[in-house]
Amino acid sequence: MTRLPHFQLYIDGAFTEGRSGQTMTTQNPATGEDWATFACAAPQDVDRAITAARRVLDDPAWRDMTQTQRGKLLYRLGELIADHADHLGRIETTDSGKLLAETTSQTGYVGEYYRYYAGLADKIEGAVLPIDKPDMHVFTRREPIGVVVAIVPWNAQMFLTATKLGPALAAGCSVVLKASEIAPAPMLEFARLIEQAGFPPGVVSIITGDAANCAIPLTRHADVDRIAFTGGPETARHVVRNSAENFAVTSLELGGKSPILVFDDADLDGAANGLIAGNFGASGQSCVAGSRGLIHRPIFETLIERITEKCAKIVVSDPLDTRTHLGPLCTKSQLDHITATLATAKEQGAKIRFGGAALDRPGNFMAPTLVECANHSIETLNVELFGPVMSLLPFDTEEEAIVLANSTPFGLGSGVFTQNLARAHRVSSRLKAGICWVNTYRAISPIAPFGGYNRSGYGREAGLDAINDYTRTKTTWINTSAEPMSNPFVMR
Repeated sequence: MTRLPHFQLYIDGAFTEGRSGQTMTTQNPATGEDWATFACAAPQDVDRAITAARRVLDDPAWRDMTQTQRGKLLYRLGELIADHADHLGRIETTDSGKLLAETTSQTGYVGEYYRYYAGLADKIEGAVLPIDKPDMHVFTRREPIGVVVAIVPWNAQMFLTATKLGPALAAGCSVVLKASEIAPAPMLEFARLIEQAGFPPGVVSIITGDAANCAIPLTRHADVDRIAFTGGPETARHVVRNSAENFAVTSLELGGKSPILVFDDADLDGAANGLIAGNFGASGQSCVAGSRGLIHRPIFETLIERITEKCAKIVVSDPLDTRTHLGPLCTKSQLDHITATLATAKEQGAKIRFGGAALDRPGNFMAPTLVECANHSIETLNVELFGPVMSLLPFDTEEEAIVLANSTPFGLGSGVFTQNLARAHRVSSRLKAGICWVNTYRAISPIAPFGGYNRSGYGREAGLDAINDYTRTKTTWINTSAEPMSNPFVMR
């Protein structure tokens, strides 16, 4: 029997098995077959990783490193990621089912995030305060917040790791990164690049495992100062409750049910491409998936026909094949969830205009699906499906479109397609979402912050200000008077 590839944990500068000896098997979503195994962390492994992260904060090798030197390490890491993009991308595709074209290009671009934060590492500044007291020199400085726990999901793990690890390391923190127990192989392989870049042992550890043995002891640990979490709202509630044990500063980037508004003056081909990209990019497995298409009634039928024509040309196949447009879903449970939700939507009066079923072949393949909805109560408009399902609903007025767009507890992404500049500004300003794309969708940059409103979480990742979220401000008062401090019980 052929032995499957095996991935180990990376703790305190060493690759290791978990103390309990527990391993898990990961499947190739395109075939449904086992393809690799990985070690799982036990509570003792979590404690080892956190203890190392705490220790290294006082280790001169990291503590006394200049910010410029830290920046050079980050830059080196960015270069290594770009150099190994094909290797990491192939592992991610095999493990998660995402298209190879997407995993390799996204991983290559992720290097830009590390280079961006490398450049910011020695731009972290304090200030001299014009204090209202005589003979006092008062200044602030930003210091590393401490031990950071970064938790990332499987669907965009290299990208979502960069938005946490980049600013945390630039600020001088240490990080324990928890990869999802679903498709963790690329993150465990990524640990080799951390080692090659030259970070001192303990600065970054990468582990994975189940909730009871890994996630819970990690987020409750007394030595954790900061938690950066990306995932689902239900898991986030547990993270927030656990953080009450250590008062760790917490940021959450959660799910979404993003609307894309298409007005009757939009370029219809561009709008159709935006809806396709927003829903079928990454097979719909994205927090910012534009899964609610709100379309001006005069163009509703015309745009559906145009999208249907494009759907008919989508190639659903092996994600390692560069000719494939749509790969499998990562897990069988996603497929079952989508199938059940579509059944409910049809009972509510929704009409399937294209697709609507799993494909009869090995693997977790779902046909690209268009759902015409008569009203906003249809199930597919309200449940995050994490799959290639686009729900389309007509509107009559700009005000109605805005109300429909905001009729969700989520608020991560949004899109507007219109040729009217005034309308673009007017509508985008009223959408309750952390990101608004106009006449485009899913564009990203290390320079641009992102995050959610409402149940899509709080805090922002990427951009200039994100680095400050991994620091604490210290204020220092220096008495410059030649006279000794006055008697505190003599009031003047």
